Amino acid sequence: MPYIPPDLVAQVKEIDLLTYLQNYDPEELVHVAGNEYSTKTHDSLKISNGLWKWNSRDIGGKSALDYLIKVRGMGFLEAVETILRVAPQIPSPALAGGSNEPPAFSLPKERHLLLPAAAPNNDRVIVYLVGRGIDRAVLEHCIGSGQLYQSADHGNCVFVGMDTTGQPRYAALRGTIGSFKGEARGSDKRFSFSLPAQNESNILHLYESAIDTLSYATLLKMHGRDWQQTHLLSLAGVGSNTRLPPALARYLEDYPGIQRIDLHLDNDLAGRTATQNITDLLGETLEVRNRSPPTGKDVNAYLMARFGLSERRNNRDVRIC
Repeated sequence: MPYIPPDLVAQVKEIDLLTYLQNYDPEELVHVAGNEYSTKTHDSLKISNGLWKWNSRDIGGKSALDYLIKVRGMGFLEAVETILRVAPQIPSPALAGGSNEPPAFSLPKERHLLLPAAAPNNDRVIVYLVGRGIDRAVLEHCIGSGQLYQSADHGNCVFVGMDTTGQPRYAALRGTIGSFKGEARGSDKRFSFSLPAQNESNILHLYESAIDTLSYATLLKMHGRDWQQTHLLSLAGVGSNTRLPPALARYLEDYPGIQRIDLHLDNDLAGRTATQNITDLLGETLEVRNRSPPTGKDVNAYLMARFGLSERRNNRDVRIC
């Protein structure tokens, strides 16, 4: 078991949740009003005045360490290591120790993705995603490429994001039963789930989640269009910050020929705010279009409403958002 000096543990405990999220996981942070924030995953978790409270569970705290343990379900050592891994990037007086010297101890900044073990088959994942209206051929393609599989432990969907060499760098987890959402340990949001164009394309379609990405591929296929001839990228969620989402920034570096971005973000405050922020940041250099779903909260809700098992309609009754 790795040893972490007690003085560093004490310093880690001084980092408040707002500072941690602003610097390490800004996409998870949602600005509510004034100095009050919540999180993308848990809208009942409120952060203000240096404290946080998860109202639906009636638990709270001050530090980022408390949050990782009580909300994210990490063990104590894992939570401390997670914070130390990014500590040099966080402007905290406690970590700085009143000087410009870095901490005496830190873990490597390079993240090592720990993918969940794969189940013998993908039956539960296929049933779950087909039940959400997603085309089976699209799913089979993602399974064959290693971008989607079923975890052995809980039967979750594992959506794998890869770099341009095909190396897994990110994994989003989605429960096939209940509402569980998470990320594999060591995930790098710069490489979130994507379906790059098979041939050269200058158009990028943008979504908040992997399921929305697959939903749009299904809509394209149902309209007789080749979904593999354009770039499809998920952002692994959006936050209220005004910086370019890391997944989008990285994708534009990897595919510099992109000239147009279609934003298919959610019809909620976070999605609308992110749409405006991205438009403001890129609108002068690229063509940026707002293509949020015409109805429903997100692309998958729109797909299910139009093509769900209980309400399957003719293609001519539906337009692609």
